[in-house]
Amino acid sequence: MGSIMTIMPRPPHSPRSFRSAFAVILGTNEIASAIAVDLYRAGWSAVLSHDPHPPVIRRQMAFHDALFGDCAELDGVKAKYAETTLATAMLLGSGDCVAVTRLGLLDLIPMATVHLLVDARMQDRAVVPDIRHLAGITVGVGPGFSVGENCDIAIETQPTKNGITLFAGRTAAPASKERRLGGVGTERFAFAKSAGRWHCAVEIGTRVFKNFPVGVLNGEAVTAPIDGIVRGIVRDGTEVFTGMKILEIDPRGRCATWEGIDKGGRDIAQAIITALTYGQPRPAKTDAAKRLSARQSG
Repeated sequence: MGSIMTIMPRPPHSPRSFRSAFAVILGTNEIASAIAVDLYRAGWSAVLSHDPHPPVIRRQMAFHDALFGDCAELDGVKAKYAETTLATAMLLGSGDCVAVTRLGLLDLIPMATVHLLVDARMQDRAVVPDIRHLAGITVGVGPGFSVGENCDIAIETQPTKNGITLFAGRTAAPASKERRLGGVGTERFAFAKSAGRWHCAVEIGTRVFKNFPVGVLNGEAVTAPIDGIVRGIVRDGTEVFTGMKILEIDPRGRCATWEGIDKGGRDIAQAIITALTYGQPRPAKTDAAKRLSARQSG
């Protein structure tokens, strides 16, 4: 694969035309948002397309709340909500933010040629469709992606492999255990015991103690599983399904973090930028490289 930065020749912060470097990112979670920040800084016009499954819990690390008109900013990059394709085009054309929308990929494709499509929905156990025909270059993030079968480039997200770029092969299966934080794994999460509409009044960043009630699901109180700081919590009024994460507690005391881009998201975002910048020489051209060469010669 050759250099892909040639499809985005202008420097960051110059006047933008989303028709020349249009990136669609599926997902509004913390990983999708970190990717959007780095792409924006590299000169891309980026829009994040919301998918409700799974719900976003680390909302202070993500652009997700822009969907509700809230202020959303990460590392100095702002995100604004766009309800329609026209509003999306206007936001991207302004060049001063990334766009966040409930519009799906099929709504966004008619706007302009999608030069880059990143699937960062993190639907670990879902069947992943082939997205290669939907954009010039396609990147799959996390489990379920196989280069040459359903994406052009894949990025690992497992704790021991996070940020590793694959130009061939398949990403690792979902981890059987949660990454440990302050020595605590799965025990720091609360999960939905049944499907229903989630209600809560506790804000991210709040200090709570074990068994402190943080929300209600189907009339039943949901309590903090451990002492610590609320690192993530599903937004009030969200529909959830059985088994979904609805709360995360950071047990690390003064070292707890709940806002901004964390190292995991930053590593994944940088891996994508590096792959797009340098690619990987191959003895024979991949389908993605062939499409890129055809676009460059045309």
